[in-house]
Amino acid sequence: MLKIQEAIVVEGRYDKNTLSQVVDAVILETSGFGIFKDKEKLALLRRVGEKRGLILLTDSDGAGFVIRNYLKGALPKDQVKQAYIPDRPGKEKRKKHPGKEGKLGVEGMSPAVLEQALRQAGATILDGGDEAPKAPPLTKADLFAWGLSGGPGSKEKRQALLQALDLPAHLSPNAMLPVLSALYDRQALLETIKKL
Repeated sequence: MLKIQEAIVVEGRYDKNTLSQVVDAVILETSGFGIFKDKEKLALLRRVGEKRGLILLTDSDGAGFVIRNYLKGALPKDQVKQAYIPDRPGKEKRKKHPGKEGKLGVEGMSPAVLEQALRQAGATILDGGDEAPKAPPLTKADLFAWGLSGGPGSKEKRQALLQALDLPAHLSPNAMLPVLSALYDRQALLETIKKL
C-alpha cells in the first residue's frame, strides 16, 4: 500500500472505496457535480491543499473533466497535481449498464493502474524512513471517547467543534476523520475539544 502525503480528490464514494485499497492517504470526495454548489467543501479543499497538497483523480469521461477543470480554476495551481486514468471501455461491476460514454471510472481501475497514475502525477510517496514518529491516526473510537459520536449530545459537540475549527457544519463523523487527520495533530485537537 502506497503512503501518500497529498490528499487525493475523487468524485464519489465508490472511487474513494477503490482507492483506499491502494493508498494510505486522505481521500476526499467532490460528490460529483455537488462541488459546484458546495462553497464549504471547496474552502475545505483549499485548506487541505495548503497544508498537504492535493491530487485530482477524476474519471476520464466528460463529466470527470468538467469537475477537474472547475477545480483547476478554483484551487491554487501550485498546490494541485493532476492524476489521469486511461480511457478503458467497460462498466463497473456494481452497475447494470455502462456509463454514458461507456468508459470505466476510477472505481473500475485495477490497483496497478491507480498506482501508476498517482506516481506519474508526482505524488509524494512516504516510505516511512525519514518521517518523524507520528501519533496513531484518529479513529471512530477516538471520536466516541471524546464524546463526538454515539452518545447523548454528541451531535451538538461535533457541531461546536466543527464551528470552532471553521470546518463545514455538515461533516459526518466518518467524513470528519480524514479531514481532522489531515489538518490537525491529536494534541492540538484535544486541546480544542477541552475548550469547548
